[in-house]
Amino acid sequence: MEKNKIKDSLLETLKGTPDQAFTVQELAESIRMTDAGKFKFVVQALAQLEHDKVITLNQNGTFTIAKDDSLPVLTGIFHANDHGYGFATVDPETPDFFINPTQTLSALNGDEVELVMLHPADKVTGRGPEGKITGIVHHSLEQVVGEFQVDVDENYPHGIIGKIRLKDRKLANYRFLVEDKGLKPVPGEVVLADITAYPDAHLPGILKGVVKKVIGNVNDPGMDILQVVYQHDIPTKFPDDVMQEVEQIPDHVTEVEKAGREDLTNQDLVTIDSIESKDLDDAVTAWKLPNGNYHLGVHIADVSHYVVPGTALNAEAYERGTSVYLTDRVIPMLPHKLSNGICSLNPQVERLAMSCEMEIDPTGQVIKHRIFPSVIKTTERMTYVAINKILESQDEKTMKRYAKLVPMFQTMGELHKILLKMRKHRGAIEFEDTEAKIIVDEKGHPTDIQLRERGISERIVESFMLAANETIAAHFNNLKVPFIYRIHEKPKAEKMLAFFEALSGLGIEATGSSSDVKPKMLQNILKKAAGKPEEAMVSTMLLRSMQQAKYADQPVGHFGLGADDYTHFTSPIRRYPDLLVHRLIRFYEENGVNAETKEEYKEEIPEIATHSSQMERRAIDAERDTDAMKKAEYMADHVGEEFEAVVSSVTKFGMFVSLQNTVEGLIHISEMKDDYYEYLEKQMALVGRHTKRTYRIGQPLSVKVINVNVEQKEIDFTLLHPENTPKTDLLKNNSNFKRNDRNKRPAQGNKKYNKSGKRGSNYKKFHGNQPFKDKFKRHK
Repeated sequence: MEKNKIKDSLLETLKGTPDQAFTVQELAESIRMTDAGKFKFVVQALAQLEHDKVITLNQNGTFTIAKDDSLPVLTGIFHANDHGYGFATVDPETPDFFINPTQTLSALNGDEVELVMLHPADKVTGRGPEGKITGIVHHSLEQVVGEFQVDVDENYPHGIIGKIRLKDRKLANYRFLVEDKGLKPVPGEVVLADITAYPDAHLPGILKGVVKKVIGNVNDPGMDILQVVYQHDIPTKFPDDVMQEVEQIPDHVTEVEKAGREDLTNQDLVTIDSIESKDLDDAVTAWKLPNGNYHLGVHIADVSHYVVPGTALNAEAYERGTSVYLTDRVIPMLPHKLSNGICSLNPQVERLAMSCEMEIDPTGQVIKHRIFPSVIKTTERMTYVAINKILESQDEKTMKRYAKLVPMFQTMGELHKILLKMRKHRGAIEFEDTEAKIIVDEKGHPTDIQLRERGISERIVESFMLAANETIAAHFNNLKVPFIYRIHEKPKAEKMLAFFEALSGLGIEATGSSSDVKPKMLQNILKKAAGKPEEAMVSTMLLRSMQQAKYADQPVGHFGLGADDYTHFTSPIRRYPDLLVHRLIRFYEENGVNAETKEEYKEEIPEIATHSSQMERRAIDAERDTDAMKKAEYMADHVGEEFEAVVSSVTKFGMFVSLQNTVEGLIHISEMKDDYYEYLEKQMALVGRHTKRTYRIGQPLSVKVINVNVEQKEIDFTLLHPENTPKTDLLKNNSNFKRNDRNKRPAQGNKKYNKSGKRGSNYKKFHGNQPFKDKFKRHK
């Protein structure tokens, strides 16, 4: 056969199914040229077609037809799965595109990519659109962190001195080869390397790079957390020019600095924090007024006095965006001389503050307020534990120690209840969120996981900080000046519709429109589910239907709090947006509100809002990765032990369960050997075909730890006592379940899922990037 005819025949096969990838052997068979003498011509023809960019050689050695230029090219973000496939987000408002393993063009997780649609979404089956990546606009991954290794039995290519062991699950299918161009580390050292070459069809699964920094030895205490820090590109050291500026800042308040500030040093102000806190940035006071209203004073460390625009200190604080709290360490936004020193509201010393004083009526409404710079001196450094002892258990010893302040604490308790009632009345959604503290030894090994209980003191501080944040936001929104806000947008209509449909399946009626949902509607749904077996399931489904809170220059309100105006004012030591809020307060106070001042920060604020949201996301991801790693390390010491748990999510490949200590793990479908289980997506349930045993979110069960992979942060459980599981008739009314299929397979567990899905995108879907968990510790 002539060369052109061979190419035409090959193209006919490839064009016939443009979304299918073919091996050389399959293509040769399709045109009946598998003999050794003819096969080489097929190879030559394919090489020519690939050179001419008529066909594409994929990273796994298969071929597909090149992109059709007539198809519209879309741009999106690729989310990789450790099984090779992935999803591309083109528009947050529309379903993601599924990307087959042969159609990823070797894109890595987080890459900005170009893609074309192969198949549109199918509303009947519920399948989303399928796409093919045709180009990589920008690689999100530019550096890797890991242990340098040299395999003595491996013959590395010329110019390669070893490899880096990658722990990231989404890079599990890739090898990182170290080039002989940068530093030459010793095996066992943890290094930071710049990527110089990305995977492509000719070098599938291969990353190359040069070592730019040796971080330490893999066995050094705390090195595991340090690797997470470097993986997320979080700076660990302040530059010299920053530290030089900090050295010039006095460690006490000077007389010159007090000029123009209101002196509040005679007031009884207290900080209320955890015992281990060192950066005390908020102080409060409260008393009852003669007219029956309450005076609430929230006084925040005036960090903006020390961190000013145009300095290296300000630039570094902006780049960091936030402090990062990781198990046994804090990576601060500001150097310790500021965060733990002059900006910390330590007891009995003068400090500069930005004050927000409010008069609040018995219904919780702020009827008057003042915002001004001040000088304060806190009376006591109170802890949550001490306040709880006074207000909850009336501990005599503690009450005697703080006798002078006890009446104020009691007033604070009254005011908190008023503010809480007000927030509930307007529809604020209360999610109870159990937090855990991981205890580690001197080597960084976890020895215990302790639950943090929120008492009345934590809730008092929460209420007061929320009140101040709302008051500040409303003040500047009313002035119509450029400002930064903390926003939480309405849930998407399609997510609410799916949530309402799921409620219907549970027998819970949702009143109102899914396209115009109000906080009060969702609060009422939680009330209807309260005390019922499905309460946990409803709460979890609602949580996953929410959007993610972020910073913005427009005051669209905070849906979850039911607040029209909201900002972050109360933590300038550890959040840059709060620092900016203080700076804006001072700027408008000193320069007034006019056309000229309105232009000063107009262009800058949107950029700061976007960057701050990104840095917050980075910090949350690092915290989550560290917690997951340490929890897995802790559970590795408990393999074989039994625990009580609840189902936290249900998928087609099993159930994720949560222990009382907040540890989460998977019961894979293959471990459910007592029956063949059907996954009902709308009901979010796994139902046994024969036994009718049904597993749903919030359901209690007993489990045993059978395996832990610390590097991959994976914990595997097996189910105990399945005979105690409640039964339902959910399968009976499910249209996707065919009655005549019931007896086709023996009741021996779902073998077909054994290889199909540990924790890829589904794990992220159910446990990562949780939309609303805008924890109130971050509001403070």
